[in-house]
Amino acid sequence: MENNLFYILQGLTLTLKLYFFTLILSLPLGILLSLGRVSKNKILNVGIQIYTWIFRGTPLLLQLFFVYYGLPVFGVVLEPFHAALITFTINYAAYISEIFRGSILGVDSGQFEAAQVLGYSYWQTMFKIILPQSLITALPALSNEAIALIKDTSLVSAIGMAEILRNSKEIVTREFTITPFIICAGIYLGLSTIIILILKNIEKKVTI
Repeated sequence: MENNLFYILQGLTLTLKLYFFTLILSLPLGILLSLGRVSKNKILNVGIQIYTWIFRGTPLLLQLFFVYYGLPVFGVVLEPFHAALITFTINYAAYISEIFRGSILGVDSGQFEAAQVLGYSYWQTMFKIILPQSLITALPALSNEAIALIKDTSLVSAIGMAEILRNSKEIVTREFTITPFIICAGIYLGLSTIIILILKNIEKKVTI
């Protein structure tokens, strides 16, 4: 039993690594995409709309298969982790961009006018005034994405990555017991709970 638990937990490192790197990369990318969506550049706006339409409208697993199994057809071969990281980053950036777009549009237009009176440029207004406010209103939706991400990391087992779900499945197949799945579920619940508590604490601090 102890050996099985240790084997399952070996996959935790990969799960957390993919989780944190995806957050670090997708958040700034999503913010930049949201700025492009609210800009007056029609070509950029349409391009980002198509991007978000594709990545929000197709399954994440299918996108993962395309990057890992499909890109080699075009001569691009990626290691499983890199393929997963790229897929998760561009997928979650699409969702984050829409979250921030809604938050930016929700900021009172008077804020833009006041910034112009003070002599701020468009980008100064965005980064110094609008984005800090939109981040606060976007936090609940971002929290949902952060929780969903920890569960979505289990999808990488489909391309042979040894994360906690794949390791659990190997034990189940070998020993014909569902206990590893129960342990796996407990780990995911524990991780989700920790993330929820951290994000709730952040929300309380920024809304005071």
